[in-house]
Amino acid sequence: MDVILQDLRYGIRKLVKNPGVTAVVVLALALGIGANTAIFSVVNAILLHPLAFKDPGRIAMVWMDNRKLGVDQDWHSYLNFLEYKNGSQTFEDIAAFNDRSFNLTGAGDPIRVLGAWATASLFPVLGVDPILGRAFTSDEEEPGRDLVVVLSHGLWQRRFGADPQIIGQQISLNGKNRTVIGVMPASFRFPDKDAELWVPLSPDAQLRNNRNALWLKAVGRLKPGVTLEQARADMGTIAGRLEQQYDFMSGYGVNLVPIHDQVVGSVRPAMLVLLAAVALVLLIACANVANLLLVRAAAREREIAVRAALGAARGRLVGQLLTESIVLATAGGVAGLLIAVLGLRMLLAMAPVDIPRLDQIRVDWQVLAFALGLSLATGVVFGLVPALQASRPDLNESLKEGGRGSTTGIRGRRIRGALVISEIALSLVLLIAAGLMIKSFVHLQQFNLGFNPDRMLTLRLQLPGSKYKDDSQVAGFYRELLDGVENLPGVQSVGAISTIFLTKTPYSTNFTIQGRPPLRPGQQIEVPIDSISPNYFRVMGIPLLRGREFTDDDKAGAPGVVMINQTFARRFFPDEDPIGKRFVYGMPDGPNPPWLTIVGVVGDTRRTGFDAEIRPETYLPYSQTPDRSMYLVVRAASSPMPVIQPVRDAVWAIDKDQAVFSVETMDQLLSEMMAQRRFNMLLLAIFAGAALILAAVGIYGVMSYSVTQRTHEIGVRIALGAGRATVLRQVAGQGMMLAAAGIGLGLAGSLALTRLMAGLLFEVHATDPVTFVLIPLLLGGVALAASVIPARRAMKLDPILALRYE
Repeated sequence: MDVILQDLRYGIRKLVKNPGVTAVVVLALALGIGANTAIFSVVNAILLHPLAFKDPGRIAMVWMDNRKLGVDQDWHSYLNFLEYKNGSQTFEDIAAFNDRSFNLTGAGDPIRVLGAWATASLFPVLGVDPILGRAFTSDEEEPGRDLVVVLSHGLWQRRFGADPQIIGQQISLNGKNRTVIGVMPASFRFPDKDAELWVPLSPDAQLRNNRNALWLKAVGRLKPGVTLEQARADMGTIAGRLEQQYDFMSGYGVNLVPIHDQVVGSVRPAMLVLLAAVALVLLIACANVANLLLVRAAAREREIAVRAALGAARGRLVGQLLTESIVLATAGGVAGLLIAVLGLRMLLAMAPVDIPRLDQIRVDWQVLAFALGLSLATGVVFGLVPALQASRPDLNESLKEGGRGSTTGIRGRRIRGALVISEIALSLVLLIAAGLMIKSFVHLQQFNLGFNPDRMLTLRLQLPGSKYKDDSQVAGFYRELLDGVENLPGVQSVGAISTIFLTKTPYSTNFTIQGRPPLRPGQQIEVPIDSISPNYFRVMGIPLLRGREFTDDDKAGAPGVVMINQTFARRFFPDEDPIGKRFVYGMPDGPNPPWLTIVGVVGDTRRTGFDAEIRPETYLPYSQTPDRSMYLVVRAASSPMPVIQPVRDAVWAIDKDQAVFSVETMDQLLSEMMAQRRFNMLLLAIFAGAALILAAVGIYGVMSYSVTQRTHEIGVRIALGAGRATVLRQVAGQGMMLAAAGIGLGLAGSLALTRLMAGLLFEVHATDPVTFVLIPLLLGGVALAASVIPARRAMKLDPILALRYE
């Protein structure tokens, strides 16, 4: 212990005597350690912390694997859910649920709250109990006994002032009074972070008995000791039996996803890429610091040689030098922790709201332990090579008066060159990754979605069934609303659609074309179904390619009509005009099946995401197929923001209790959809820029030090007649040789590593040739500039002064 304290005191004194070098080293390490700590705090909260459920490792989502559509996370019918729930040998229990939004009225303006229908088994499956009251029971899943509700902690506080007497009170949801029976803990968030209440799942007879109605999600708790693979085999047996028993179930399997993967799986690749990126930045910073310490060790070579000559063992010298490195790293770690706290605030301000568990990100004891461990490890990494190099001096040379010592020899130059090569290689990997992300994001912004988003406002309405009991009332409400909004000042046009574009799981079903034999089970194709207003396509700027759009004459009681998209027409009517053709959803059962006549073909839109394949789509007139849940799309004459309140007022003029929600401009909606890609791109670009600067500093430092050490040699060359241009080429050429070696290694590493980013890219290949050519040229140009500056200084040396240099 006395030796360690002695080394610490001596090391601190040496560092204080060289404040310039110490400040540079601490700053470089602080940036690297701070960036790593900030990103680790994000990764720790999102990926590493367990979910707030009991034994979350035993919980798995139970999805239908829809092989017909290539959708491995599709929904179940109520009857199929019961088959899995009652037939499973590997699950303790399985719960069904579905997202649901509700109009909450009374005690203020009507608001729309998100929640879920759920079976009573949901809370035991997740292993979470209410903090007030109780959860609902299976008896309350029966229609008529289901008028109860469990509130989230946030809704209880925000809307009801955290009233401890809330249990037993009634609130109005979708026009029905429900009794509050429980309040969940603040940490309980299911199915997602926005869920604010839960009501019993009590389907009507049609949904309860229709095996074709796919509308439920499911989650289950495995029995103790059961593996996921055993559960997959068990549930696969049930799915196989259903396929054999029911023809229409052909092509439907089952897919189990661990709950943790379900919550964070979509962001895991991006988080790991960012963590790897900041680790590369730290390695580059360590290489720079190691180079700086090699130079510092050269200046201390006589001191170290004297200590060695007086009997200091090599291990003692290495220990002393490593102690100084760890002191530097610790100082860098403390400064880095401050940078991490500030950087984390910036990250959270920039982060997209749809990143899961975002509100749980903080600097906790695990993050502090990570920062401490990283600081100590960093001190060893950047300090070991200089310590080993400096601790074995050539005593004869080092103790000579004026001797330049062994550290300036071939061995020292090779070590410094190797460090620069590694910096350039690591920097190139980061730069290429950032280049791919930037190119991907540019493609995303320029991508044609098939509609015109300019000056567009979107908002959503959900009419309560208790108030709007029949289709005529629903159609009448939307007809009156569309007429009223279209006449508002500042509104150019308005339309409505039941499921807006870019929806991952729109309502869909199969169909049969008139005059063609029905497709065999397993070959049937599902198509989305949307109810739209007559002028929806004109409002959206979606072109009509053939036929006509819907009109006011396409109303209830009129012949059934349908419009299709271009992909539907190409796939099912490749060599004929689809106008006038007829089909029916499902099978043409009965003597008079409800045939629908195709009256129009419209252009394709990206309904299920930017990078999803375009599917065949169908559209129905909302007057014939009213839907209580509709999106309004309003195109404004100029900015859409001023028309938001007038549109709300138009809704409340018809129904003062109707909530208006999901109010966003189309630009905001598209921006949110690109937010995660933008966030990843921005962070990678920042890290790559830092790496580029560090690499340039590293090359400049090595070349500048090389010129200083070779001043005498360069003076001799110039005195013997070497041209200054020759000196420039030789010195700059040495730097470019290091850069070429680093670029070669970096390209090899990039070809291997960027393939891991393929899932984060959009319409850009992981080995994009343009990126793999331009980025190395950029880095080579920076390396050339960093090499030329000290080379020009060497070229301008006065040979007389240089010959006197020792």
